[in-house]
Order: sequence, then C-alpha cells, then structure tokens
Amino acid sequence: MALSKRKFGKTGIDVSPLGFGCMRLPVLGDDKSKIDVPLATQMVRTAIDEGVNYIDTAWPYHGSEFPKAGESEPFVAKVLRDGYRGKVHLATKLPVWNVETRADMDRLLDEQLKRLDTAYLDVYLVHNLNGAYWPKMRDLNVFSFLDDAVKDGRVRHPGFSFHASLGLFKEIMDSYDWPVVQLQYNYLDTAYQAGEEGFRLAVDRGAAVVIMEPLRGGFLIDKVPDSLRAMLRERRPEWTLADWALRWIWSQEGVGTVLSGMSTMEQVEENLRIAASPVDFKEADREALSKVRAWFTEHMRVNCTACGYCLPCPKHVHIPEVFAYYNEYHMSDDKEMRWRSTNMYKMRGLPCVRGTLPAGHSRRGNNEGCRGDVRVKIFTSPAFGFRLATPQTANASRVAADLVFHAAIKTA
Repeated sequence: MALSKRKFGKTGIDVSPLGFGCMRLPVLGDDKSKIDVPLATQMVRTAIDEGVNYIDTAWPYHGSEFPKAGESEPFVAKVLRDGYRGKVHLATKLPVWNVETRADMDRLLDEQLKRLDTAYLDVYLVHNLNGAYWPKMRDLNVFSFLDDAVKDGRVRHPGFSFHASLGLFKEIMDSYDWPVVQLQYNYLDTAYQAGEEGFRLAVDRGAAVVIMEPLRGGFLIDKVPDSLRAMLRERRPEWTLADWALRWIWSQEGVGTVLSGMSTMEQVEENLRIAASPVDFKEADREALSKVRAWFTEHMRVNCTACGYCLPCPKHVHIPEVFAYYNEYHMSDDKEMRWRSTNMYKMRGLPCVRGTLPAGHSRRGNNEGCRGDVRVKIFTSPAFGFRLATPQTANASRVAADLVFHAAIKTA
C-alpha cells in the first residue's frame, strides 16, 4: 500500500495526501494526558511505514490542564526515534496564549525543539490565530521572529493555523507571505470559518494548504442519518462515510495534506486504504454530498468540532459536550434520544444558569443572553481570547438559553 505524494505549495517539498494529527491519540482510561504509548506508537509507525510523511502536533495536545504543555510533543519525539524522524515532515505550533514578548517566542520554540528532540521543525505554525491573538502577535512582529527562525535553521517553513472568520483570514493572509496555512475544511464547512473562499485564496497565493477536521471530529461519520447513508450507499456501495468525506477534499486542486486525528488502528487502516486509492470523485458524487450538506444545514444548530479550544471553562462546564447534546436534540427524530439529550445538556450546562452572579463576574469574556424572564450568563475562557459577539459566544448564549427552555420540557 504505497501513498502517492502531493506538491506542498511553494515550499518545494512533497507530502502524503494523509497526515497524522497527534491530537486524538488513544489514551488509558479517561485521562487524555495518559497516552496509550504502545498502541499509539504502533499506529503512527504503521502509518509512516505505509507512506504517511507528515506528522502534526502542538504544545497543548493531550494535556491535563490548559495552558500547560501536553504529552503529545514528547510522545512524538519518542515515536520518531529509530530513524523515523528522517522519514517525515514534522509540524508543531507556537502557543500564542503563552506569548507576551518577542523573547517568549524564541524561548517557546527552543523548548519545543527540546520536547520534540529535534534540531529543526519542517513546519512551525502560529497556533489558532483569532480576533484576540492576531493583534497581539501582529504587534509583537511575529513575522520578524519567523524570518529569524528560518534564517537560523530552527524552522524550515512557517505558517499559521486558523479557527476564526473569513474576514480575519483575509487580513492575516495579506500581512505576510505565508508558506503554509492550516485551516478547517470539509464538505459541510464550505462557508464556515475560512471556508471555501479562504481555501481558494490560500491556494491562489501559492501557500501549502493543510486541511484539519476533514471528518469534523467524527461528526460526519456518526451523525449522518440513516436515510442519507442509504442514498450514499446506493450511489457508491464500496465507499464508507470516511471515503466520501476524504475523497471530496482530495478531489479539490491545491490540497496538500489532510490531517486525521486517528484514535484506533482500525481508523489508521481505513484511512490508509482510502488515501492509497484513486480519488475517483465525480460530479454525481458531489451532488449526492450536497444533499447531505443541506440536511445538516437545516438541522444542526452549532458548528462545533469538539476541538476543545473553548476549554477550560471557569465554571467547569464542558462546552463541546453541551453543544453536542444541543445538536443531538435538534437532529434526532428518536423520542428517547431527544429526552436523553434534554436531560444531559440540562445537567451539563447547569453551572451556566444563574439568576445573578457575584460582583466581579461581569468581566470581558462573559456573554449574556435571555429568554423571557430567565437571564443566562455563559462564560468563555479568557485563555483562548473569546470576546463578546463572537460566533463562539453567540452560540454559547443561544445554547444556554435553549437549555433553560428545554429543561422545562417533560416530553420530547
């Protein structure tokens, strides 16, 4: 099973169509900081042996508490021993939430090189540029830092990863000649975040494009309704839902590598099979997926991939889980499932629902919404820089307000 290689923008290197994202590795128990090292090692090395040559990690991945460093980078250092480092292009990211000065950038990069046990990084991305972090990094002249890191050999190809609006994406693209861009893109998110327009802009600028969330964290596998699964199966009996999602992306000109955060050996094997096959994605396939997209657009209420960038919540609410139950309620026709969702997001969101809050809790970073005479305050993490009126907090407010409303529902 040999993987072909793709041109990686203007970097001059070639990459495998499938990249290994080390964010959702298998863990022991419920502690995401305890990576199942033997199994994860087998998974990553199997992928490399079969032709995957792009490995992506980041400072906080598999951490127990943000913004502390996680266990993903040290794990990657170990898995790339025994000659594996020379077989791959290694990418990690500058943790911008820990940056207050230019000196911090150099200090963090040097620490990450030690954590990854490598003399250089093939790709170094400014992590999660959004409306809060971008002005800070721009004003600290992150561009000069990246240029110097390339000159002194610590970094070969700089770039940024992105989770915000199209307008901000365009502004960032215009600020620097970015060799690499990493963005969320899948057949559902063509008009979300940077979306298709942002993707096309990056390709037109000659940037190497790394796609993340091709399956939306498994959402495009788990949440497709049976009627649409049957329609897709009739069209392509031999394809799985992963086939549909990945082939849709690979059929588009300009895609470099597509990251998959694989958690099981079965996922590794399936993705390798798809990546080694001809893309063979036709216009009729595109039309079939447009029907799936239309269904999700009508029924899904919150665009959440459970990336966890909104965590930790100061009120100890697992925000992605609340969003998941909220979406589940609106997307399911099953009465029992809707009843379960109502109760679960009532319970999970309870710390957010208060009539009043103690003095000092109305700082920037809080968001308010109301439904009737019920006031709801949703907290977002200042560590991630969410501000008032962002899509994230607007969604959070709506979820909390509906949470109160649905908590009164006794039948689904």
